[in-house]
Amino acid sequence: MKVKLGLPKGSLQDATFDLFKRAGFDFRATTRSYHPTCDDPEIEITLLRAQEIPRYVEAGALDAGITGYDNVVECDADVHEIAELHYSKQSALPYQWVLAVPKDSPIAGPKDLEGKRVATELVNVTKRYFASHGVNVEVEFSWGATEVKAPELVDAIVEGTETGGTLQAHGLKIIDSVLASTTRFIANKSSWQDDRKRQKMENIAMLLQAALNAEGLVGLKMNVERTCLDSVISLLPALKNPTLSPLSDERWVAVEIIVEEKTVRDLIPRLRRAGAQGIVEYPLNKVIF
Repeated sequence: MKVKLGLPKGSLQDATFDLFKRAGFDFRATTRSYHPTCDDPEIEITLLRAQEIPRYVEAGALDAGITGYDNVVECDADVHEIAELHYSKQSALPYQWVLAVPKDSPIAGPKDLEGKRVATELVNVTKRYFASHGVNVEVEFSWGATEVKAPELVDAIVEGTETGGTLQAHGLKIIDSVLASTTRFIANKSSWQDDRKRQKMENIAMLLQAALNAEGLVGLKMNVERTCLDSVISLLPALKNPTLSPLSDERWVAVEIIVEEKTVRDLIPRLRRAGAQGIVEYPLNKVIF
């Protein structure tokens, strides 16, 4: 049994490979390879443009794939969504498709574009967006460098961005949000009905989500004398109640918690002053809630 898995080649590839590595899967690929090897013999990888993955998953050429929600919506793919994964090429923020015009343009919203021309790589979504506003526009497909086309070639663009920095650098302003997109783990509906493949895909999704859950978290463990325990526990911002384990010396207990890494530099000195000893901070690869 093999699960044929499509992964995005290009800007999202490095972030995807890194996530799978933290989830426990090791890929090997050369720069020209479209079929990386995986240390899990039940997974067969194909690298494709993220825009193509939903169509191949829907058709059954792939059992599952990782792509953006925008790509699923753009081609109206009939697939099963296994999980939403909050990561992207730069951050964990959603990828925003926005309507943008030159900074000095009088256009303030979609209705001001009646009868005008808009360029985008997300043609179908953009057409539906303007239709929902009752606006007739000419939507043309852009092969790239969309941000340089306004105002000389088109009146406005619909472009994807994480931070908006590139749009600002090209003298554009955002006037509306068209679609928010996050990364999705999707499956072919027939493959999802196969018990063995479904369990494998569920396992992959669980481990990927566990790796994402672990981002920004660390573990802390320490020894605390029982007389100081209440003072120490009152300082702990644990995900749940801390784990307490008795030591061979009945006057002491071991305390273990999971906390946000950004809090540790302030927390450790306070714990030490409250009576904690032998404090150890350790990284986390996966956290399953």
